[in-house]
Amino acid sequence: MDRHCILKLLFISLLTGCIVTRHAASGQDQGIEGTVFGVGGNLMPAPDRKPSVPRDGIPSTLYIYELTNISQVDRAGQSPYYPAVHTRLIKQADTDPKGHFRVLLPAGHYSIFTKKNDLFYASRRDEKNNLSPVEVLPGKMTKIDCRVETDIKPVY
Repeated sequence: MDRHCILKLLFISLLTGCIVTRHAASGQDQGIEGTVFGVGGNLMPAPDRKPSVPRDGIPSTLYIYELTNISQVDRAGQSPYYPAVHTRLIKQADTDPKGHFRVLLPAGHYSIFTKKNDLFYASRRDEKNNLSPVEVLPGKMTKIDCRVETDIKPVY
């Protein structure tokens, strides 16, 4: 290979590295990533049994809303199911077949819901009664795991 060709390859390699670095540093790679797990059956702790940890997730759809308070949803009784969410839907994203997801989002605060039939599901709340809150920081991927009830109700 002649010297001129080697210099061109070296220059292209350096240029590509700068583009990738600039891409990551410009905040394009920020949002949420994680897995959706199904929860069901006997979850009661016992001295002779370790709590089971699901290995694989379940395929699901995530509904990412602006930060949503319990006062901004219609609730199905006292359950973690909601027929309607009255805040703005930011993004909807499907997981892969094993429940893994990666969603790019602007920095900010969001609420993450899944759905069971026609009802939204969110079981976690913070001290201000915001449902399944998550914060996306500039230039960072926030790791989260979502847990949803399966058809076999969990028993504690």
